[in-house]
Amino acid sequence: MAFPELLDQVGNLGRFQFVQTVALVVPILHVTAQNMLENFSTAVLSHRCWVPLLDNSTTQDSVPGTLDTEALLAVSIPLGPNQRPHTCRRFRQPQWQLLDPNATAANWSKAATEPCVDGWVYDHSTFTATVVTKWDLVCDSQALKPMAQSIFLAGILVGAVVCGHVSDSDGVDVGSGPPLDDDHELSGLQLWPNPDGRSGLWPASLGTAATGPLYPFLPLLCLFMVAARVGTVAAIHGQSGPRPAGAAEGGLHQPEEDNRGHPDQGAMQEELSGPQASASLGTLFHMPGLRLRTWISMLCWFTFGFTFYGLVLDLQALGSSNIFLLQVLIGVVDIPTKMGTQLLLDRLGRRPTQASSLVLSGLCILANTLVPHEMGPLCSALAVLGLGSLGAAFSCITVYSGELFPTVLRMTAVGLGQMAARGGAMLGPLVRLLGIHNPWLPLLVYGVVPVLGGLAALLLPETQNLPLPDTLQDVQNQAVKKATHSTPAPSVLTSTRL
Repeated sequence: MAFPELLDQVGNLGRFQFVQTVALVVPILHVTAQNMLENFSTAVLSHRCWVPLLDNSTTQDSVPGTLDTEALLAVSIPLGPNQRPHTCRRFRQPQWQLLDPNATAANWSKAATEPCVDGWVYDHSTFTATVVTKWDLVCDSQALKPMAQSIFLAGILVGAVVCGHVSDSDGVDVGSGPPLDDDHELSGLQLWPNPDGRSGLWPASLGTAATGPLYPFLPLLCLFMVAARVGTVAAIHGQSGPRPAGAAEGGLHQPEEDNRGHPDQGAMQEELSGPQASASLGTLFHMPGLRLRTWISMLCWFTFGFTFYGLVLDLQALGSSNIFLLQVLIGVVDIPTKMGTQLLLDRLGRRPTQASSLVLSGLCILANTLVPHEMGPLCSALAVLGLGSLGAAFSCITVYSGELFPTVLRMTAVGLGQMAARGGAMLGPLVRLLGIHNPWLPLLVYGVVPVLGGLAALLLPETQNLPLPDTLQDVQNQAVKKATHSTPAPSVLTSTRL
């Protein structure tokens, strides 16, 4: 039995899918907001070294004459590479000779400067305080910020590995029986056996649970629903496996009539026990028809995670003077971008959409390296376009990767891709450490990687309007058809006078 036929028999859209979607969307919204909060909670404020002439009232009183703040700043803080007051060094002694109109920067040397040994003074006009100002994560300690973000994303990667392994383990088979005890009935949610008589649990008052005190536990509710649905499908096709000891005596046995009326049960059992059931992770990297698809699909996933999280966790690096406006623009543009991507997938196909979205995002990031920071609106426009293209690439690879692999390996391949994306997200913030050597190096790396990923996506086969491959043989047949169509057959037509 093919997978689409199984879905048609079991049902591919219903209350369970709706509840599952809602239960997953709600926590995802919180996670996304938490991730984007990094731009504000760890914002780097304008800063300079603490100097006595400017920040010590006693020393200011001893200054001869009436000198304004700019003059005191000029004799206390040297100019940096951008011809603005240096953010990490100060003069050991006030350089009064710099007040001479004929004086130049050559009148002092680096030996006359020192690090900010007394701390920093921050500009609190936008933020009263951030993590950076709390722990002075600037100058020699500026590398700690991207390292902390990388460790945070590494935790997500480890959590995905652990939770993925747990989700693939054997679940708990819940049979039909009497209503649960009062101990299992919670405010806003009552769990009863599935009313159709099959194995599973049923939420008696889901609407109340979504608005009541159990609102934070909607993901847990989704877990109950998934377990119930899996138990139902397993019972239908006789794949529920051995039951715990004493289940039959306790009234938790499966009624015999649940297995009736399914003539395809034997055929499905034969298919699941055949050679296709032995497909494993190694098949993705050893089978010729799947090896290239696997590596390029993982590269596309990695490119998205690497570039997106490397940029979106530090919007200040994109040169915009107003990260609040930039954040709003990114969120506003993302919605029509996702909708437009679906249209492009139907009109242009999967491969052109995937390649063009990655290449466009990379070109926008590379163009941002050539724009001066004084041109804030242009920097913001390029940043919004680049991140929007990355969002389109994510929507495309989510659909595309599912169509490239057969049913027996589809979730394994998609899981590998998502792991690659999380690995890229973990490495993305670390690239900003290159900014110590040159400010434009991180953006150069963030721009080159999507371009290379987009060009590699051109090597993938087009899957538009093709049936989903169910078995490994289907993938091989697609490769054979592609090779056959790519080699034109000799013409058998001859021209005649007629």
